[in-house]
Amino acid sequence: MVDLLLVEDNLELADLICTFLKKDGFSIINVDSGEKALEFLEKEAFKIVILDIMLPGIDGFTVCSSIRKNHNTPIIIMSAKVDKEDKINGFTLGADDYIEKPVDVDILSAKISALMKRNYELKAKRTIINSGAISINKEANEVYLNGKLLNVTSKEFELLLLLVENPGKTLRKDYIFNKIWGADSFSEDQTLTVHIKMLRDKIEDNPKKPKRIVTLWGVGYKYEEI
Repeated sequence: MVDLLLVEDNLELADLICTFLKKDGFSIINVDSGEKALEFLEKEAFKIVILDIMLPGIDGFTVCSSIRKNHNTPIIIMSAKVDKEDKINGFTLGADDYIEKPVDVDILSAKISALMKRNYELKAKRTIINSGAISINKEANEVYLNGKLLNVTSKEFELLLLLVENPGKTLRKDYIFNKIWGADSFSEDQTLTVHIKMLRDKIEDNPKKPKRIVTLWGVGYKYEEI
């Protein structure tokens, strides 16, 4: 995914902004019209769109509205149109921020960094769970042990996630089974035992003497972070 899509028809200004933001570590693509911007957004993902208003062809307000109908990509409007009504219009159409021209590239970079943090770093914290040597990416359905990607089935993933999200708690077998397979499932309780064994084979140092997924005989299981 590219960090930034800059929509700016002033090539001299676009080159200046691209050079500065690349030095700040951002990847960036520049297009000089709203039509090209919308075409790019159909085939490429961007973290943020930096959008001029006065463009050849369709204007930036129209582009902003079109983007917001199909994407949640954050939008920073960058424009010489500084009237209150223009700013209100931009925010009404879905812009996340508005910066006036002439652009202070330091402020632009700071605004980009703030949007990145709010929209992506905080989201990552919500979707990634770290528990000792185990890391679970809820969005990608991936499990890592000591940084190594494990090959787990969808049910193993759901089971481990349930356990990891309830550290130190005793979860009854029937509760786990109903959460993962459903109360109306035709599977038998033995299915849970088998999946616990398969998980232990993948995440325990010694599956026969498990320290992470602990059995409470006659009751259920408890996950311990180590």
